[in-house]
Amino acid sequence: MDLNKAIRDLHEELRKLNEVIGALEQFQNTGTIPLPRRRGRKSMDEQERKLVAERMRTYWAAQRSKKGASG
Repeated sequence: MDLNKAIRDLHEELRKLNEVIGALEQFQNTGTIPLPRRRGRKSMDEQERKLVAERMRTYWAAQRSKKGASG
């Protein structure tokens, strides 16, 4: 077993346990449950979506031209 990986995993587990302990202490003191942090993708506005769409069109056009040249 990779000792460094085991240590990283334990530190991550400790971080999670500390978060849970902090939430429980806050609940004990205030009687309210803290809201979880938001995770996931950032939402994009219309302009960002258009930029991504154009970039992907260019990417896939390049991929098709590579495949046509080699296949």
